[in-house]
Amino acid sequence: MSQDYEHFILNVKKKTAIDLSLYKEAQMKRRLDSLRSKKGYPDFQSFYRAMSGNEDLFNEFLEKMTINVSEFYRNAKRWEVLERKILPRLLHGRSRLKLWSAACSAGEEPYTLAMVMSKFMPIRNVSILATDLDRATLERAKLGLYTERSLKEVPADILSRYFVKEPIGYQVKEEIKRTVEFRQQNLLADRFGNQYDLIICRNVMIYFTEEAKNELYHKFSQALKPGGVLFVGSTEQIFNPAIYQFEPEDTFFYKKI
Repeated sequence: MSQDYEHFILNVKKKTAIDLSLYKEAQMKRRLDSLRSKKGYPDFQSFYRAMSGNEDLFNEFLEKMTINVSEFYRNAKRWEVLERKILPRLLHGRSRLKLWSAACSAGEEPYTLAMVMSKFMPIRNVSILATDLDRATLERAKLGLYTERSLKEVPADILSRYFVKEPIGYQVKEEIKRTVEFRQQNLLADRFGNQYDLIICRNVMIYFTEEAKNELYHKFSQALKPGGVLFVGSTEQIFNPAIYQFEPEDTFFYKKI
């Protein structure tokens, strides 16, 4: 690691509590190098000084370091497993669940979860916490306006029921938007809540170091109640789930023992 980038990491951590050393260096440095160069800064120290006094540049840095790529019903077969197998067990004898969509990006995932939950209960009874590091992305999520490309996996009946076609895209209806509370959170630094029935954290762990992943899996386990489920992404299989008090319930679903 170059001294310039190492100092940048230390400065960012002091300012924001974001520890870039917990992200895979090659991927993160390449993305940030691209932004630094595009903005005309010769090194990371000058880039850091500039973004320290420029909120727009700092927000652009946050957007660049987070991976805000998602879509509704991403990997649709896994959502079918959630609907047909996981949720019926979690809901057995119960009328509500404590739900968290972590690293929720622009909102596609928590809104998808709300739509799935609406098949089991009145939508007014659904409540989901959705968190992400990037404040600008959370603002887009609250807006709830999406391009057609984001909706390619949405079932036709769900599309007609919960979206309104607008000239520039599709708007999520208010009854779905009301189910989700969006909150800024640094997964690697902030405390988690507890007693969750379901935590969804997909397609973000692959960007962290093994050390960071290990810490996060322990934190997710502690945040779940016994029998609760962690739903991970399609490239994020946990190879030693027992050390986190997990057991596989289905592919990419891990039950807290």
